[in-house]
Amino acid sequence: MLETESLHGRDEDAVANADFSSILSEEEKDELKAELVQLEEEITTLRQVLSAKERHLVEIKQKLGMNLMNELKQNFSKSWHDMQTTTAYKKTQETLSHAGQKATAAFSNVGTAISKKFGDMRNSPTFKSFEERVETTVTSLKVQMK
Repeated sequence: MLETESLHGRDEDAVANADFSSILSEEEKDELKAELVQLEEEITTLRQVLSAKERHLVEIKQKLGMNLMNELKQNFSKSWHDMQTTTAYKKTQETLSHAGQKATAAFSNVGTAISKKFGDMRNSPTFKSFEERVETTVTSLKVQMK
């Protein structure tokens, strides 16, 4: 029988396209054909065994009440738990929590500043004057409408 070493890249292409039948003796060709038939039979047998084992696996899972949805849920739960226990997740969670606290404080400060500005503006002489004009106009319109 022929023994070959692992080939890479262009060597594989060259071997795949080469025709060795002319350099093989009739005896070698017969041996290779017999080996080919044997390998094909073994592959067929292995496929049948694998198929039988897969059917048996499905039967066992059915008896245990396991189905695809339950397996997916279990895998998801396990993956989620595994992710939550990683150092990166914990650090990210802490960072986001800290950022959230800072953002809340900043929004609170902005809200307080805006409220103060509106209060200051409402107490300003310009706003008081504008408010008086609006009241006068509204009163005047009411009188005219009567």
